[in-house]
Amino acid sequence: MIDSGEPSFWRRYRLRLFLTAIPAWVVLIVLAYVGTRPRDELSGAVNTLTIGALPVTCNLTGPVACMAMNMKSMDMAGMDMPGMDMSPKEPQEQVVKERGRSYVARFKRYSGWPELKEAFMAGQVGAAYLLAPLAMDLADRGIPVRIVALGHRSGAVVMVRKQDPAKSLADLRGRRVAIPSRFAVDHLFVRRLMQKQGLKDGDLKLVELAPPEMPAALYAGAVDGYATGEPFGAQAEREGYARVLHWTRDEWPTYVCCVLAVRTDLIRNVRPLVQRLVDNVMSAGMWLEEDTKNRVQAANLAARPEFFNQDRSLLQFVLQNPRNRVTYGNLALIRWELDELMQLGLDARIIDHPIPYETYADDSFVRRYTPTEIKVGQQ
Repeated sequence: MIDSGEPSFWRRYRLRLFLTAIPAWVVLIVLAYVGTRPRDELSGAVNTLTIGALPVTCNLTGPVACMAMNMKSMDMAGMDMPGMDMSPKEPQEQVVKERGRSYVARFKRYSGWPELKEAFMAGQVGAAYLLAPLAMDLADRGIPVRIVALGHRSGAVVMVRKQDPAKSLADLRGRRVAIPSRFAVDHLFVRRLMQKQGLKDGDLKLVELAPPEMPAALYAGAVDGYATGEPFGAQAEREGYARVLHWTRDEWPTYVCCVLAVRTDLIRNVRPLVQRLVDNVMSAGMWLEEDTKNRVQAANLAARPEFFNQDRSLLQFVLQNPRNRVTYGNLALIRWELDELMQLGLDARIIDHPIPYETYADDSFVRRYTPTEIKVGQQ
């Protein structure tokens, strides 16, 4: 019998463990069916730009931009390419029709970075909010990707159990700390703190864990701390069993983790579409900083099932307690900031050689940025 005081996410976590026991052949059959379904060529179908992201507030500009996008008429002859497909209209999509055809941007949620990376590499999404070092590495390996804008400013925390006496990361020496991925800037944040506090490689037992699973893992004692983007720090904090040990806003003012990455075939064939996306993402960032009411509206939007599928009160908490817990400000690419991330990646040995800026970044879109009015409707 489940204790009535047990957090609901813990029950979901145990269910997830059960589901992983489903035989692999069952999963393969389902995926084969889904992957081979014919495209909808009937009237009412839409050309879709799929934008992949994790449900973290670092990626909040994604749902806002998807809802706000009002694409201009453009030559879409090259739309039939990876990341652009024909599929039925969904509720969150704002549609613009041109000569009987419709074009939309769709947000697609992923639970972890490995899944999103594979989807991007396979061309299942045309744009994605990726970890900056991951996007650099993919571009260096010949994957057709370029970073075209930032996704956020600040927004990560290191969490420990509320009763843990630790006052800094150094007090967790010899214990298990979860990170989202070795390519995650949360990982680099931990390494910066380790260097500052005199910790060496091996002093912490770093384990990779999908952000949505981190609060449950801390609650169960599977890890002693975790570094991640919000709202998965605030989730444990609100449940009353965890507290913030370190904030990026205090320790690393220029912290940037998630970036907006786009496939180069879209850049080559439908530049106006990519420009429209960048304009809306950067405008969404400024809109989020203008007024607390906008943040509440954005939280209500992102909470919906087709976006983050999370508790709206949790998202509102993240965006207001404190207000600079996650910031969005200027999302333009700043070369020296990415150079700094590159060096940290080299030091952490997640990147094995310097990668030229032009290999992974295309700042032509932020240089041509045109502010766009953000309207997301009543939520």
